[in-house]
Amino acid sequence: MSSYSALEPVHSPVVSALFKYRESAEQAYKVLLDLGYSRDEITILMSDEARTRYFPANKALETEFGTKAAEGAGIGGGIGVSVGALAAALLAIGTTVTLPGLGLVVAGPLAAGLAGAGAGGVAGGLIGALIGSRIPEERARLYERGIREGGIWLSVVTRSRSDAEEIEGKWHNLGAEHIHR
Repeated sequence: MSSYSALEPVHSPVVSALFKYRESAEQAYKVLLDLGYSRDEITILMSDEARTRYFPANKALETEFGTKAAEGAGIGGGIGVSVGALAAALLAIGTTVTLPGLGLVVAGPLAAGLAGAGAGGVAGGLIGALIGSRIPEERARLYERGIREGGIWLSVVTRSRSDAEEIEGKWHNLGAEHIHR
């Protein structure tokens, strides 16, 4: 566990961003793993439609989400047909929720908040959960729109300001949109 200097904020910085492409989201996810963040510290959020498009259940995809997740979940190499790469990833991350009423798939710390927000309606539930995760309302609305348009949203509560700066820089180079810190 890292120690914080007197200059560190009371709350560790949250870094979140929207990725238009599966490949860039996977690389951004790998950045977090390489920095020592565990799967259950990382929130992944996408529409169910994006999950179906990027991670079809009838294909075994070699992805950072799928490969690492399958290892963590103890699922063998043949996850493609019965489980799907993202499904294995979401199971390995920890708390995973598929919200049919909202049309969302979420894994990580935000999953429980969204499950409780499900009754609030599609946009209201998602935006409320994002705001509850320390995302400003205007940015939450941008993320909600991007997720509805097929983007993948990643978020992590960082351990330090320097981690947040490093993640932000690397995600920017990967084509992240609407990076929030």
